[in-house]
Order: sequence, then C-alpha cells, then structure tokens
Amino acid sequence: MRTVITSKYQTTIPKAIREAMRLSVKDTIEWRIEGGKIVIIPLKKRFLEFRNSIKVGSGDISSDIQKARDLKYQRYK
Repeated sequence: MRTVITSKYQTTIPKAIREAMRLSVKDTIEWRIEGGKIVIIPLKKRFLEFRNSIKVGSGDISSDIQKARDLKYQRYK
C-alpha cells in the first residue's frame, strides 16, 4: 500500500491498516527509525489494565449527578 505525503507533511493511514490495527480517531501512534526503516507503532490506552483495581460498592446515580452539578456550580460561581 502506498500513500502520499502532503505539503504539510501529513499522510493517510490506509483503511486496511486502520482496521487491522483497530485504530480510531484520537489514537496515538509512535514513530521510530530502525535499521534505516520507519516503524509505526500504535500505542494502546492503558486504562483497561487498571480494571477492577479499585473496589467500590454500588452507587446512587441521582446523588452522583447532583454532586457533579454542585461541583460544577462551585467552579463557575
């Protein structure tokens, strides 16, 4: 697959590559030079590594929403 570098030094990631690597808008990729070649590595979001690391009980959504609104109100007061 080939792409063109624009006058702003941008290029498009081909659809087949995006789908195979499960890339999406706002994802981050890292560029490296290895042995005279450009290597592009997708960086995965690490937040899923922390899944179940914080134990909490069931919450009260109405109360949580009200607390968030109160905090927001305090910031803009």
